Amino acid sequence: MIDTLPLFHRIAGQPVIVLGAGEAAEAKRRLVERAGGEPVDDLQDGIDRGARLAFVAHDNPESARADALRLRCAGLLVNVVDTPALCDFTVPSLLDRAPVLVAIGTGGASAGLAKALRLRLEGLLPQRLGVLASALKAARAALRERFPDAGDRRRALDAALGEGGALDPLRDQAGDAVSAWLGDAPGGQGGTIELPIASDDPDDLTLRAARLLGSADTIAHEPGIAPAVLDRARADAVRLPVAAGATAPERPGLTIVLRR
Repeated sequence: MIDTLPLFHRIAGQPVIVLGAGEAAEAKRRLVERAGGEPVDDLQDGIDRGARLAFVAHDNPESARADALRLRCAGLLVNVVDTPALCDFTVPSLLDRAPVLVAIGTGGASAGLAKALRLRLEGLLPQRLGVLASALKAARAALRERFPDAGDRRRALDAALGEGGALDPLRDQAGDAVSAWLGDAPGGQGGTIELPIASDDPDDLTLRAARLLGSADTIAHEPGIAPAVLDRARADAVRLPVAAGATAPERPGLTIVLRR
């Protein structure tokens, strides 16, 4: 289970309340401006203008608590700097490969850990990753034409974007890589595959099992399969419990049967 729901919030052209003075408040103003928002330093003015988010960075804890309460009562989501218990949301460490944005959060446990992870990932993700993302966006119509079925389209992309695939995102891609791949991309494959699961620890999954779980349209699972393992599947994949040893029902697309 996760403790928070990660979301990307569009604030371009929108007012965002940022209260306080000093380095912490200035850092939040820069963050808001980086995302195209307009920092507003007056609480009531921001409420009147329809702000939906607020940062509170007062040095005085009582002032911070009072303003957070007032803002929350007005319907805003509030972040109180260095006070996780008063936060409706926290700010992750950001890795920017626009339009790809990787957000690393620890639920307020340790900003230092989030930063350390970001710095490690900076060296792994090519600077041109955003070019690949933009090319895939531009190719949406061509992808639908090449793979009319959504499941086939997803599986073809999964194979291309996987390790060593034609569009491996950890490899620096040429600008025409997507169009070149589309020219000879293999068709999608459906069917049913059985996977034995010997452990409740999802880290024990083989690379093949993890890849198949991430591609499946349907997950048929015997009793005793740990929720942590099922969580490695796509969030919108259908989950079907089946009796031990039973045959999984036939369904369109790719069905993965998890056996104990």
